[in-house]
Amino acid sequence: MAARRLRATPVERIWGRRDLPPGFPRPPGDEPIGEIWFEPPDGAELLVKYLFTSERLSIQVHPDDAAARAGGHARGKDEAWYVIDAEPGAVIGLGLTREVSRGALRQAALDGSIENLLDWRPVATGDLLYSPAGTIHAIGAGIALIEVQQNVDLTYRLYDYGRPRELHLDEAVAVAKPGPWAPPSRSAFTLERLDAACALDDGAVAVPLRSGGAIDGEPLVAGSVWSVVGSSALSGDVDVLVACPA
Repeated sequence: MAARRLRATPVERIWGRRDLPPGFPRPPGDEPIGEIWFEPPDGAELLVKYLFTSERLSIQVHPDDAAARAGGHARGKDEAWYVIDAEPGAVIGLGLTREVSRGALRQAALDGSIENLLDWRPVATGDLLYSPAGTIHAIGAGIALIEVQQNVDLTYRLYDYGRPRELHLDEAVAVAKPGPWAPPSRSAFTLERLDAACALDDGAVAVPLRSGGAIDGEPLVAGSVWSVVGSSALSGDVDVLVACPA
């Protein structure tokens, strides 16, 4: 079966941008667009988004599979980010600088000191970061990135810099790992950058980083996302991110 090009949907976010790169869709009006979602096929395990930030995102956390299923969701949410552009000084917060108790985490979220407790890391174009479920995190301003995640819309906000949006302190504190980032013992998916022809397995998603090459004979264009059902093949001069469920 041939790979399927996924439909792109722009999503307004208060931390988004009005100056999206050429080729990305945006609705009428002047609201900032923070995300481009690529609608996955029914039953897909992975979801791909492009994110464009002009302000910091909330400090947040996602539950793992067990916690999510206990709440009636299909799965938890591991995610990974590939940075495609970063302004000087851009940072991503990933994990805390030290271990704290859950009570201390809650208090830090309430009084705002969690902003200084987060481990803010400088990022640059080409960086790849994996955020396992339970990792406290926040994406900073001035960044464009590709996000690959488990296919579920499930986010618990701990802190949002005083913005008038809902927080989820009880849920977030319950599922968070209140300490430094640690690599997962088992990841929900793999993500790699490929520059050579190869076969892709069922459930994979392919995200070309530039135009060139083909998937099942269809030209690959930067800004598109492709879903594999059955099997597919990359050919020609490609530069593609490929994610596969574990």
